[in-house]
Formats: sequence, C-alpha cells, structure tokens
Amino acid sequence: MSDTQSVETITVYSDYVCPFCYLGRQSLDRYRADRETELRIDWHPFDLRAGKRGPDGRVDHDADDGKDEDYYERARQNVRRLQAEYGVEMADDLRTDVDSLDAQVAAVAVREAYDYETWLAFDEGIFEALWQDGRDIGDADVLVDVAETASVDPGLVREAIADEGRREVIRERFEAARQRGVTGVPTFVYGEHAARGAVPPEHLERLVEG
Repeated sequence: MSDTQSVETITVYSDYVCPFCYLGRQSLDRYRADRETELRIDWHPFDLRAGKRGPDGRVDHDADDGKDEDYYERARQNVRRLQAEYGVEMADDLRTDVDSLDAQVAAVAVREAYDYETWLAFDEGIFEALWQDGRDIGDADVLVDVAETASVDPGLVREAIADEGRREVIRERFEAARQRGVTGVPTFVYGEHAARGAVPPEHLERLVEG
C-alpha cells in the first residue's frame, strides 16, 4: 500500500538485534518529536550476523567472526553509557543468541502491505519485544504477537517468513547495503551525508538541517 502524502524522510540502515540500532532510534525519535514537520523513516535492513551465517542461511554461533570477548565487553560498556545518556532501560545489553532474519523479512512484507504508520508500529514493536521484554524475535510466535498488537494480519507474517523467495529478496537487500558502503549499523543517511552509530539528537539535527 503506497502512502498518499509526500513527506521528508531519513534513510536508516539497521538490524533489530543491534542494541545501538535500538538506542539510535531512541535518539532519532527525540529529534523527530522536536521538529515542526514530520520526518519519516526510510528503513533498510542490514545483517549484523552475516559473519556467522552459513550457506544454508542459518547462524552458526560457534563460527569465528573476529569478535572476541574484549569486543563484546567494550560493546556492553558503550550500551550502558548510552542507556544512561538517553535515559533508556533495556532488558539486556547484548543479545548474541538471537537471529533477526525472520523479523526483517516480516518487516519488509508489512511495509509493502500496509501504510507507514502500521509498519512503524510493527517495527517499533519488534525492537521493544527484544530490548524491552527480552523476547526472542527469531520466534515466529513472538512476531505474530507483535503483529497482532500493531493491527497487522498474523497470517501475513507467517506466510512471509515461510517464503524462500522473500528470504532471497532480503539477502539481496543486505548485499545492496554493503554495495552502498554500509559497513555497520545504525547508519543514518540524509542526502549526500551520513552518520553512523547511536549519535545524539543534536547530531541528527545537524545531519538533516545543517
């Protein structure tokens, strides 16, 4: 379903399992709330688990992606710092055991089938299910619960995540992001300029208005 109103947009590359993507959205929401005019999110999926994903599409949690315990401890510290900075409480600092592939497939399907506001409710619901409620968004039943709360047909979600064709499309979008030079998330793009990471609202304001 296409949106009838043409509004300003900011492109956001993100993955639901990325805690910095969740925190970056909190920052973006603060900036958007202070604007006089609407700024919509043009979301593009990104595969944070690409380094551990095998040819069969499954995540091999034992695969070596070059990230050791020191890396994860630094990440945890940064997440805690940003939680304090943005006044956000989270159920976990990191979730390395969750695969978001099905959630991203479902989110793309919802964006194609519904209006922007419905997609946004579904999108935010996925983030909240993982980072606020500590639920496994790789579980189809969890995604169905999120869909029902967002007034999305749960059948659409189940059909989407069972459709290998949709999985191939999402993999193509992951590759398209890499071809555009996106190497980490969140990445915010406006015009010819970009900002990477869970940057503060004033940074996003400069990106869009500066």
